[in-house]
Amino acid sequence: MAKKSAGKSSVKRLDKRLYKAELERLQTELVELQQWVASAGARVLVIFEGRDAAGKGGAIKRVMEYLNPRHARVVALSKPSKKERGQWYFQRYIERLPTTGEIVLMDRSWYNRAGVERVMGYCSEEQYQEFLRQAPIVENLLIEDGIILIKYWFSVSDEEQQARFASRVGDPMRRWKLSPTDLESILRWEDYSRAKDAMFAATDTAGSPWWTIESEDKRSARLNVISHLLSCIPHGRLELEEVSIPDRPGADDYERPPAEQFKYVPDIAADLRAEKSKKAS
Repeated sequence: MAKKSAGKSSVKRLDKRLYKAELERLQTELVELQQWVASAGARVLVIFEGRDAAGKGGAIKRVMEYLNPRHARVVALSKPSKKERGQWYFQRYIERLPTTGEIVLMDRSWYNRAGVERVMGYCSEEQYQEFLRQAPIVENLLIEDGIILIKYWFSVSDEEQQARFASRVGDPMRRWKLSPTDLESILRWEDYSRAKDAMFAATDTAGSPWWTIESEDKRSARLNVISHLLSCIPHGRLELEEVSIPDRPGADDYERPPAEQFKYVPDIAADLRAEKSKKAS
């Protein structure tokens, strides 16, 4: 399959106004879902996997945007420490599972072993085969214990991945997303494809299936994954208690200290306003 040399994507994107309106509706329902999870004492674990630059991070950001961080968190582990390398492979992930009333989103997970570790040779053949055997067992135990486990695979074409990588090169706010491993994935596209196929064959089970998100268009992918996530968790809408904001009491004899006693950050916003006003005149 031919690769694009330019960094500009040719994907036809969902209309921005339609996207924003539906995203707002779905995020409102996500907040209601979280309230139900907290009230019911449920435990929700959502795994996000997929190709590099497939849009996992953006989808996770939209899921988390309005959730209460006391009851929802993202787990994105770096490479294991020396101590962690001596542990059972699943151990550091088990320690970060959701507790009662909590939603945990894993930005990559134990499936690193079936993906990057397999392709890049970071694990042995024995460790890899052991993982494929143990993963369904571990997930079945989590589900038996009451955890709601949902697994997503974000799929993107090689052309679109190439375009997204290229767009990051000149973007100082996203340049950090281009790691040597990411760039190596371009050269190992077929290896990653074979690793993904083998992973699905071993771990796409009836009790813990993989759900594929086509993510050529990030906007569509975000809406699709949030909508599906909401449909996977049977939840009711809680009746919220009425909130009455009290009237502020009248001032007593308190006198605020002089402003000169405090240190304030420089007001660069005022400088920008003044500069704009000057240009306008």
